[in-house]
Amino acid sequence: MAKKSTASGSKGKSKIHKVMEEHKEGKLRSSSGKKVQSRKQAIAIALSEARQSGAKIPKKKSKS
Repeated sequence: MAKKSTASGSKGKSKIHKVMEEHKEGKLRSSSGKKVQSRKQAIAIALSEARQSGAKIPKKKSKS
């Protein structure tokens, strides 16, 4: 069965796409005001912003 696209799914995708485009252009900045150079840090910011906008993105599972 194919998954249906939900409003929160498309909201999350668009937010992540926007943030990653900023990173690619060199315009993405962290909360301290410094430029983000790490792709991993850019992804973390994108997921965080998507969660704040209401997208249903699960939190990272911790190793135990």
